[in-house]
Amino acid sequence: MEHFITHAVEQYGYLGIFLLMALGSACIPIPSEVVMLFGGAFANPVVGGSGHLELPLVILVGTVGTLVGSWVAYWVGRVGGRPLAERWGRYVFVRNHDIDRAEVWFARYGEAAVFLSRLLPVVRAFISLPAGIAEMPLGTFTLYTFLGSVIWTIGLGAAGYALGAQWTTVRNYLLPITIVMAVLLVVALVWWMVARGPRRKPEGAEEGAGEPAAGAQTPTPE
Repeated sequence: MEHFITHAVEQYGYLGIFLLMALGSACIPIPSEVVMLFGGAFANPVVGGSGHLELPLVILVGTVGTLVGSWVAYWVGRVGGRPLAERWGRYVFVRNHDIDRAEVWFARYGEAAVFLSRLLPVVRAFISLPAGIAEMPLGTFTLYTFLGSVIWTIGLGAAGYALGAQWTTVRNYLLPITIVMAVLLVVALVWWMVARGPRRKPEGAEEGAGEPAAGAQTPTPE
């Protein structure tokens, strides 16, 4: 995957960054941290040579790509709901538990989850689906997505540019964070499922108990 990403950025430049970031935000598992780190590194003349990119444009294109991909996932969730996401998600390697994790995150933090998730690995790729399913206002979704994404792209792009050929150092530090985040989200999901599990009714309690039978008349005081 990393070789594919670096080759796409080298070969297609800004278009490659835009498409990779859009796909990664549309729930297709393309690591945006690798895209932006290498995009920033390739903007460094030492790495990119005479065909190097410009860092401000790398950041802008990465942010816009994230926004466009997030809109796609948002509308999939809003128009088709979870059944559509589950039905077609497997074709782009989106598993049901990926959607579960994003829903837990959204349920816990509400609309702020859209902003916070853009700063975190793993969750950021799937948060748009539950936002759409919950029918979060598009304007609010777009604002939070843009603000979180621009921070993410600036940070990674600038780090890649500063490190140049050593950009993989940041990637290596992000990998353990990604693993920890994934574990924490799985624990949160298990807790959420247990907390919302079916509860036993008290013995003798029946649905409709205490309600007058159909057609029965209520006695009136004389």
